[in-house]
Amino acid sequence: MPTGVALREVRRQLFDAAERILLRDGANALTSRAVTTEAGCAKGVLHRHFADFDAFLADLVLDRIDRIDPQAAALREAAGTGTVAANLTSALTALFESVAVAIVSLITARDGLRARLRETIPAGVPVLTEGATMIAAYLTAERDLGRIALDRDPNLLAFTLIGTAHLLYAGKEGDRPEDGAVEEIVTTIIGDAVR
Repeated sequence: MPTGVALREVRRQLFDAAERILLRDGANALTSRAVTTEAGCAKGVLHRHFADFDAFLADLVLDRIDRIDPQAAALREAAGTGTVAANLTSALTALFESVAVAIVSLITARDGLRARLRETIPAGVPVLTEGATMIAAYLTAERDLGRIALDRDPNLLAFTLIGTAHLLYAGKEGDRPEDGAVEEIVTTIIGDAVR
């Protein structure tokens, strides 16, 4: 991009470019040069807006975590409607068919990024932890409505669902799990907890 040409919503353009690279080429392909090339701007643009590449990546992860909030609100609102299994299957599919698996790979691969994220998120694996919180809140709402057994721990079920779904998606090297695979793990895990 020629010098002096104004970019609108630079952060958004850079984040979207990074997401495309993550989804298409994986965490190892994500470099500052790859991001700026994908975004169609000069390399210096990224460094004018972020202290360094790990700062950029940390903001990218936090931005993608913020996108879970509307999903969480919609899932909580779904409590009492449809079936618990269908609601959970839909939520897990939406979470893991986004950039979530690639973000977790990125966090795992970059020590500097993990260190930056620990300043804001002291525990857990970013994205997976927020996903588990979303699922636990939904299961708590369903338990309050009597659709989940009172003796079942929503947090334990949520961690089990998130961990199993993550393994299902992470094991496919970019391919979607087979049709019905997410629903199968959901119905197996929640099993006799559903009333």
